[in-house]
Amino acid sequence: MLDIKDFSMFENHSNFDFKGLLLKILSYWKWFLISLIIAFAIAYQVNIRKEKIYGMQTMISIKEESNPFFTSNTSLVFNWGGISDQVNGISTILKSRSHNELVVDKLQFYIDYLTQGKYNLVDSYGEVPFYLNIDKSSGQLANTLISIKFLSENVYEIRIPFENNSVSLITYSKNSYSNTSVQPVEFVKRYKVGEQVTLPFLNWKLQINDNPGFYKGNEYFVRFNDFDNTVSNYRAINVDDDDKGGSLLTLSLQGTNKARMVDYLNSTVKMLIKIQLDGKNQFANNTIRFIDSTLVAMESQLKENGNELKSFRKDKNIYEIEDGGAKFSDKIMDFDVQKDLISRKIAYYNSLKTYLNNSVDYSRLPAPSVAGIEDPNIVVNVSKLIALSTQRSEMAYAVKSDKIFKDFDNQMHAVKDVLLENIISAKSSLLYDLSMINAKIGQAETTVKRLPEEQQELLKIKRKYDLNDNIYTEFLQKRNEAEIVKASNLSDIHFIDPAKDIGGNLIGPKTSANYVLALFLGMLIPLLFVFVIFFVNNSIQNIEDISKLTQIPIIGVIGVNKDNINLAVFDKPKSALSESFRTIRSSLQFLYKKQRVSGAKTLMITSSISGEGKTFCSINIATVFALSEKKTVIIGLDLRKPRLADEFGLTNNVGVVNYLIKQKSLEEITNSTNIANLDVILSGPIPPNPSELILSEAMKELIDELKQKYDYIILDTPPVGLVSDALELAQYADVTLYIVRQNYTKKDMITLLNNRIKRGELNNASIVLNGYENKAKYGSGYGYGYGAYSNGYHEEEEEEKSFIKSIFNKWNKK
Repeated sequence: MLDIKDFSMFENHSNFDFKGLLLKILSYWKWFLISLIIAFAIAYQVNIRKEKIYGMQTMISIKEESNPFFTSNTSLVFNWGGISDQVNGISTILKSRSHNELVVDKLQFYIDYLTQGKYNLVDSYGEVPFYLNIDKSSGQLANTLISIKFLSENVYEIRIPFENNSVSLITYSKNSYSNTSVQPVEFVKRYKVGEQVTLPFLNWKLQINDNPGFYKGNEYFVRFNDFDNTVSNYRAINVDDDDKGGSLLTLSLQGTNKARMVDYLNSTVKMLIKIQLDGKNQFANNTIRFIDSTLVAMESQLKENGNELKSFRKDKNIYEIEDGGAKFSDKIMDFDVQKDLISRKIAYYNSLKTYLNNSVDYSRLPAPSVAGIEDPNIVVNVSKLIALSTQRSEMAYAVKSDKIFKDFDNQMHAVKDVLLENIISAKSSLLYDLSMINAKIGQAETTVKRLPEEQQELLKIKRKYDLNDNIYTEFLQKRNEAEIVKASNLSDIHFIDPAKDIGGNLIGPKTSANYVLALFLGMLIPLLFVFVIFFVNNSIQNIEDISKLTQIPIIGVIGVNKDNINLAVFDKPKSALSESFRTIRSSLQFLYKKQRVSGAKTLMITSSISGEGKTFCSINIATVFALSEKKTVIIGLDLRKPRLADEFGLTNNVGVVNYLIKQKSLEEITNSTNIANLDVILSGPIPPNPSELILSEAMKELIDELKQKYDYIILDTPPVGLVSDALELAQYADVTLYIVRQNYTKKDMITLLNNRIKRGELNNASIVLNGYENKAKYGSGYGYGYGAYSNGYHEEEEEEKSFIKSIFNKWNKK
């Protein structure tokens, strides 16, 4: 049946030991110091090895610029959405893949120009004395460092360490990859500056920059990178709008090379200006292209009419002939011009209707003014349609939203429907005007038929020539108007602050932040380790741990046996360790006196498990009693695992076992030692039944016989946590010492000890804390009872000097 005392393990639940944790943290100060040194060393290396990061920026404004030459006939641009939409559109374009592809390709930023720095390769764009003119249609060695060393001002050497039988090539004109075979050796070849390099894996011409400086003997590196990856890197350009001015944009980049970023920021804005101007000039270009194609046909026709007129005038009195039909010629000419204008308008409307019904790209439509159309509905709607079509094609590379495209398609469809209705209405009016002018021309031609035949023929030839000449002149005039409009167009995008390297602009690496991070990690890592040790480690750490777990008194604290000698009291009688055993001796004498024990006194020393220092404590406690001129004997009663013989250099052939089985007498099993007044009785051969021997009557006889001969009897017993032998021997002990070892004995063992005490299995028990070392004191003492005041009373122990103490001593010597 369970005893109520068995549940005492639930009585000693303690609160969080903050003081213990703090002492534990302080005890590992060396770990913190080493961790901080390592962390700061790493931060220092990162700071000196990492390339500096710079930030460059440029500012642009977006302002709608109207063309002073625009009229109702020549207005070729329709601003669809205002400035706010332009700002959003430009921000999108600047980050788009298509736009950045144009800029990267123009600047050839897929080529790296590198030099060897102190710790790594450095981007030296703008600093190297040369540049490469590559053949974009031929393959270039991809993603491989190519060494270029100048042997003289005009001769350079190429070195490429090939490791495999094939290499990858990139062709930038197609943005495609291929492979070619090479020899797995180091390729070395010399070329002259300006000489064409034509190899299966390289195709370039190296040119020297203006003012290159001294470069003979220097080595540089180039590398051909993936085009798409390069574009992706530059798509990270940051575009911010100004809160104070909605039409202002700030473009910024971060990188290691300021010259490269300056060139890219300025080039991306210039490319944007070009694209925007091209969009503005779309109508003008369409018109000029249409007029040019028309003028080619008109020139041949006008030349043919001129030749015909010249042939007619030959061998004729042209003045008499012209005089008769002059008054009719001017009148018919006016009618022909009117008819041609109406016909061109109808032809434009027919062409426009066919184009609208059969095409989806309206960006190439010519301006209505080229056909003399001044109808504002037609002009405005054609402008809208071209603007929408151009904007949609530009956004195709930057926007992936189907909804946006559908919105554009719906707007264009609505404008197209309105335009088709306008065409029907305008054509019906023009057809009526055409019939009227044809009637007037018919009447004039009837009158002309009354003239002589030669006058009629001349009038017919001049009529064709004058009409074509008039049309030709009009088209030339319209072409000039379109050229003037194109030349006078202004971009809506303007530089406010172009990117420029004026020094500074350093944004990283943040050395102070790295050092702060090093401080944080240097403290955190060992702190986490200490936390793990504190919460995972269930062993006794200090006196407070024992006091919280039990009411059993602690009568002594024994420090660490750093000299690793078992006879510590005898070999170093003046050491602090020896003084600890003398303190225990005084406490034991007080306990014996308190219990009124007279005559011989017995002391049982036990522990929870093996390795806690029972035998070491038994020997040295017996030694301090013997040195006080008390007849003392120590008995090895750990019959299963005897160790006492080894400590005194004896053989364990004869001992307690021989006495208990009546083979030997007390005198025969007693061994003298080189310590006066101290005898030792070994355990003897290991018996098959140790527990039964200890329970035998012979054990009582042995103790009684020893009491007649000695003042102090020390029982070195086996651990109570493993076997029950010590519990059987407790009846012979006046006092029981329970050995607890720092960082070894588990806290649960103290709970089991409490249970044994409550059940009466152990009497008059006291605890000795063994192997105690208070590291938080930063010194060599044992941290209990003496401290700095022990100087002069104990022998100085040869210990390793602490790190701080050694630094302090070196400082004092200076």
